[in-house]
Amino acid sequence: MRQKILVTGGGGYIGSHCVVELIEAGFHPVVIDNFSNAVRGEGDVPESLRRIEKFMDTQIEFHELDLLDKPGLEKIFKMHSFYAVMHFAGLKAVGESVEQPLRYYRVNLTGTINLLEVMQSHGVRNLVFSSSATVYGDPQKLPIDEQHPVGGCTNPYGKTKYFIEEMIRDQCTAEKDWNAVLLRYFNPIGAHISGQIGEDPQGIPNNLLPYVAQVAIGRRKHLNVFGNDYSTPDGTGVRDYIHVVDLAKGHIAAVRKLKDSCGCKVYNLGTGTGYSVLQMVSAMEKASGRKIAYQIAPRRSGDVASCYADASLAEKELGWKAEFDLERMCEDLWRWQSQNPTGFSNGTLP
Repeated sequence: MRQKILVTGGGGYIGSHCVVELIEAGFHPVVIDNFSNAVRGEGDVPESLRRIEKFMDTQIEFHELDLLDKPGLEKIFKMHSFYAVMHFAGLKAVGESVEQPLRYYRVNLTGTINLLEVMQSHGVRNLVFSSSATVYGDPQKLPIDEQHPVGGCTNPYGKTKYFIEEMIRDQCTAEKDWNAVLLRYFNPIGAHISGQIGEDPQGIPNNLLPYVAQVAIGRRKHLNVFGNDYSTPDGTGVRDYIHVVDLAKGHIAAVRKLKDSCGCKVYNLGTGTGYSVLQMVSAMEKASGRKIAYQIAPRRSGDVASCYADASLAEKELGWKAEFDLERMCEDLWRWQSQNPTGFSNGTLP
């Protein structure tokens, strides 16, 4: 019997790539999503999952559900015996969180409390949580390892990730049979090699690479580079970009770690290498064979100059290491973008 894993937010960018890796690793994912970051496809199933079913020749059980709907969540747990939960569901735009803090706290915190309470009442004690490097706030030292102080978050989105980590940690302390792996992501980019699933931001992209790709494909006129006076080699912000498939494989390693009755563990998932905005633009120009127009704009509040990971603990304890280089990340992103100029809706360009 394949072990069942509940994947919350499994129709979104990172969730859907993790669903692929779960299936490949011999697990049985059951997906819930409320379509806040997923595109509705045929039969009211996320388009990402519909495509995975096709290219992997499989069937994926899906339920449309919001974590704020606790009775609905109870119903799913009554239907299945889950080995573990992979928790991705949540709102995730930094700028929007500054404008709508209460919405972020309600959705991300209340949703997670509902999930933890339902897990508790159904005897499901294993959790992999999708956290973020935003919990570190403005880096005090580089590279950032897991011992770096947390909690000095620069926006409500980061605070929700930090508060959820604390809730999970407290639960693992209170109930010794709970095991949780908290994965702090750096900047996921790229797409599945099939070109069938990738990042499809709704509205204006909040992340650099989808924006750059949309400029390259002709959906947007130019990129705004926020600040070119940081103390970095070319003045633009430096970040640690990780291929989404490497990230997804990190989640499989985390699920396997749960088997060791590991208690509460925290790992960074990144490459350990920082690239500047202008280096990323140049890498995407190479991958796409197109010139990418950009303009320098004022710094954004809440942005830090440099942020990259020390991911050696994940290598030591999970046996996981990022494999794909920048060139491959950009190639895979461009394949997805050029095959799907308008994302999952795949209409024609204006």
